[in-house]
Amino acid sequence: MTTIRDVLKTAAAELARAGIEGGRLDARLLLGHALGRPVWPHEEAVPEADALDRFTALLRRRLDREPVSKIIGRRAFWTLDLEVTADTLDPRPDSETLIEAAVAAFAGRDGPRRILDLGTGTGCLLLAALSEFPAATGLGIERSAAAAEVARRNAAAAGMAERAEIRCQDWSEGDLGSGFDLILSNPPYIAEHEIEGLAPEVRAHDPLAALVAGPDGIDAYRALAPVLRRALVPDGIAVLELGAGQADRVSAILSDAADGGPALVEVARKRDLGGVVRALVLEWNDTRSSDP
Repeated sequence: MTTIRDVLKTAAAELARAGIEGGRLDARLLLGHALGRPVWPHEEAVPEADALDRFTALLRRRLDREPVSKIIGRRAFWTLDLEVTADTLDPRPDSETLIEAAVAAFAGRDGPRRILDLGTGTGCLLLAALSEFPAATGLGIERSAAAAEVARRNAAAAGMAERAEIRCQDWSEGDLGSGFDLILSNPPYIAEHEIEGLAPEVRAHDPLAALVAGPDGIDAYRALAPVLRRALVPDGIAVLELGAGQADRVSAILSDAADGGPALVEVARKRDLGGVVRALVLEWNDTRSSDP
C-alpha cells in the first residue's frame, strides 16, 4: 500500500522536474496541511483517500508556482506563526535580518518604548519586534485595508492586540505622530523594469504595489525620508530593508539634510544569510547648529 513516505517521494520528484527547489519540504508542508496533522513521525502510515485528494489539489497549485504559504495561508516568521493572504507580502527569512539588527542596535541600552512599522503587511516586523521588546507598544501603517485586517488578526492571534495598533493609511497622509524610538520598514524596492525577472511565486502572487517602487526601485525611500525625520525621537533608530546593491544610494538619500532639519546617519549594515546587505540601520542626528 502507498504510505505517506511514498507520497512524499513521488511529490518531491514531481516538483523537482518542474524546476521547484526544496520540493520535499514543500510536499511535507502541503501533505501535513491536507492531513490536518504533522507528517512526521507518521511516514509509514497509509493516508486516507480524501486527504490524498486534498493533497493532489494543493500540489497542483504548487506546480503552478503558487507559494506554499499562500496555499496553506500560514507562514512562520521569527517566533511567530502568521496568517498570509493574497493581499499581503509573503514574509521571508531575509526580513528577519531587520529584527536581528534592531535587537543589536538596542543592546546595552534601554529598549524602545514606541515602535513604528511603515508598510506593515502581515504585521510580521512589528509583532516580531514587540515580542523582543515586551515593554514596548507599536503602530503599524498599511495602505491596503485588506492587508491591515490581516495584521490585526495576526496581532490578536499573537496576544498583542492591546500593544499593536494597525492603522490603514498612506505614510504621507495624516499625522503618524512622533516619539518613536524604533522605526522599521520593508518598503517596495523593486525597479519597474525588474518585474518580469521576478520568480513567478513573487510576480504573480505578491501584491505588486508592495514590491515596485518606480523606475530605479528607490522611490519609497525618498518618500520615507521626511517621515522618519518627523517620527523618530532623538537617538532613535530606524531599520530599513534593502534590495541588493541599494545600500549606498539609500543611505545617501536618508542622510541628506538639505532642508536644514535633522539627518539620519547610517550606523550599521547587516547582511542576510545569502550575503546580501539587507538591513540598513540609521540613527537620528540633529545636524542643525545651535551656534548663533
